[in-house]
Amino acid sequence: MQITKRQNIIISNTKTRDFLADAYYPETNEKLPLIIFVHGYKGYKDWGAWKLMAEKFAEAGFFFVKFNFSHNGTTIEDPKKFADLEAFGNNNYSKELSDLNVVIDHFIKNGKVDDQKIVLIGHSRGGGISIIKTCEDIRINGLITLASVDTLDRFPKNNAFENWKKEGVYYVENRRTKQQMPHYYQFFEDFKNDEHRFDVERSMEMAKAHVLIIHGTNDESVSMKNAEHLHILNPNSELYLIENANHTFGTKEPWEENNLSEDLNEVIEKSIEFINNKIVNE
Repeated sequence: MQITKRQNIIISNTKTRDFLADAYYPETNEKLPLIIFVHGYKGYKDWGAWKLMAEKFAEAGFFFVKFNFSHNGTTIEDPKKFADLEAFGNNNYSKELSDLNVVIDHFIKNGKVDDQKIVLIGHSRGGGISIIKTCEDIRINGLITLASVDTLDRFPKNNAFENWKKEGVYYVENRRTKQQMPHYYQFFEDFKNDEHRFDVERSMEMAKAHVLIIHGTNDESVSMKNAEHLHILNPNSELYLIENANHTFGTKEPWEENNLSEDLNEVIEKSIEFINNKIVNE
């Protein structure tokens, strides 16, 4: 099967700014389910083994899209580095949801896409964003969360919060690049201005799509309890735990191997089975 790979497609969002997306799909005359991967905090579309993941979904017969949020710190010229920390500092949940909506609008019009079969796959914070979008958008038929958070209220507390409010910025070191990544206070203000919308718990309870929750039991960044909580909120969802898997399912950046990690491969195979059973063949 021949797989088409269209990389670094420029997507324009008048409410944020231009950003990049990739599309992977098999050459066929059939309409394909649209799968959109939503990266998390300090993530980007070319991180680690996401390329291999995209290829595997395409080989399984899907139109797979991954993209960079407009304010994730990467640029159109340099999509694999945090070359624009000012943009990173000015990111917020409103911008991410706006970008995700533009991505759906862009690819749903593609002649190769079945617009009745749309699935979001969100990793980490991208899981929270995907849950909210699934609740808001009736076009979405399926939701798969990977190591997802169960709340977007993940801000500094107590003295750290007061200092953030006073200084207007706090910094988090990127362990891999050693960059000091800014978070401007506007991020919290944006959250508070639309707190009801950004309620992941409420959105999970109200989500009408088919839902699969995947989490590793050894996740060092987002506790497995987040997945269990999401499952309780939406009892019709399926909870799938991968024993001893970490937050990125055994992958890292850079990923120089030609094969997927065992855990990420299990994630993808489970996801493909879920999409086929619940959406393609229902």
